[in-house]
Amino acid sequence: HHSSVMPEEIAMGKPITESEVRDLFQVWNGALATLDPKKVASCYAKEGVLLPTVSDVPRSDFAGIEDYFTSFLTKKPQGEILQSEVTIGHNWAQDVGIYEFTFGATGDKVKGRYSFVYVFEDGEWKISHHHSSVMPEENSAKKITKGEVQNLFQLWNNALATEDPDAVAKRYSKNACLLPTVSDVPRTDYDLIKDYFVGFLKKKPQGKILESNVTIGHNTCSDVGIYEFTMGATGDKVKGRYSFVYVWEDGEWKINHHHSSVMPEAWLGAAPKPVKKNIVKRILAKLN
Repeated sequence: HHSSVMPEEIAMGKPITESEVRDLFQVWNGALATLDPKKVASCYAKEGVLLPTVSDVPRSDFAGIEDYFTSFLTKKPQGEILQSEVTIGHNWAQDVGIYEFTFGATGDKVKGRYSFVYVFEDGEWKISHHHSSVMPEENSAKKITKGEVQNLFQLWNNALATEDPDAVAKRYSKNACLLPTVSDVPRTDYDLIKDYFVGFLKKKPQGKILESNVTIGHNTCSDVGIYEFTMGATGDKVKGRYSFVYVWEDGEWKINHHHSSVMPEAWLGAAPKPVKKNIVKRILAKLN
């Protein structure tokens, strides 16, 4: 009785094609879909190492890998490879590139860079090394000038011109909040924002900024001041105060916060005008 491993697989290596290497991702992705961290961890080799996207701790054994996915799977992730580069060796293969996850728990989409090194172990291809990282350029501050911030208003204004409430609502970020001029109800999701503009767009508004004050931060910026609308349906002109806070989201600037209010003095009477700095200086100079 003679029993031995197949010698050709040792000498020649387990054959695998580029497309088959890429398909190994789907084995792992299918394990994610089960939402069972043990099944995901079982995709890794006995000495597999995971360098996760959102943990500083290298995971170098089954328990550590399972622990990471216990948390990650609460987001209900499903991945898709966008760009792949495959290398094939002797009983090992490598797939590196860019993937994108859709999180079923929130609907968010997140891109990342990946490296998978697979080894043929106990009759199966297993993940020996998995390195996942965020897209570095997306985490660096998106540059924008004062003039470009002010021009973001025109994207919103052009959406108003379409008279399509869906087009206007799409100018707002996923977690946006709109405090409208003529509604007491804060609009904190897409449907509520769209609902407000269903009514407002019947006036055929077009806006113009009269006074603007811009602040720029890390992937966020704000433009606050006074704007004036011309209502095409009636010809009326209405001034208001505005606050736009923009965030860089999914490759474009979106409105994260929009507060619009009437000019208060028209309703409450004239307020004392602020004293200009040069007048104060003159008064102080006389007193001295």
